[in-house]
Amino acid sequence: MSRAPLRLDEPTLARAVRVLARAEPRFAHIVKRHGSPPLWPREPGFQTLVLLMLEQQVSLAQGRAMYERIANATGTPTPANVARLGESGLRALGVTRQKSSYLAALAVQVEDKTVDLAALATLSDVDADAALDALRGVGPWTAQCYLLFALRRADVFPAADLALLEAVRDLWKLRARPSPDALAWRSRSWRPHRAVAARLLWHHYLSERGRS
Repeated sequence: MSRAPLRLDEPTLARAVRVLARAEPRFAHIVKRHGSPPLWPREPGFQTLVLLMLEQQVSLAQGRAMYERIANATGTPTPANVARLGESGLRALGVTRQKSSYLAALAVQVEDKTVDLAALATLSDVDADAALDALRGVGPWTAQCYLLFALRRADVFPAADLALLEAVRDLWKLRARPSPDALAWRSRSWRPHRAVAARLLWHHYLSERGRS
């Protein structure tokens, strides 16, 4: 098993931004126009994974609103509290049938220690991604964003993210959004700083829309 990579922090983020800006004029343009991107850290653990699962395939605002409903109903959305709420309780709050099933099952697994989210920090990117993908309801976007935001891995890139696809379309003056496969291929040139490249692209996307 390979060793877990170091976590991104503010100094390593700043260094990677400088490297990418020197290598790619479009990244330099983002920094000149909007400044360096935020680290956007999230706390590792159950609550962040729940939020990401809720954000999957909907807008971030919709996912956050649903998370707040769960938080209000449980006091704190710990594994024990969400497990007590159960699938029916989640559905009563407006969570879809499928996501309610996934979240209720995850809560039970984390509470009874069948799933150890803390152990992900000790795994390589590949192994941590595989462990997350093995969980019901955790797709590639959710797994990659957990690695990127919660574990702060430096070389993870969620190529299917719509905001990243749109940012690349805009910056590279493409007639249409690239496919996720095409963006994944393009991102190879940004290794080993792909998570920082993603932050730059999100920074552009949000700043151009006045939402950063």
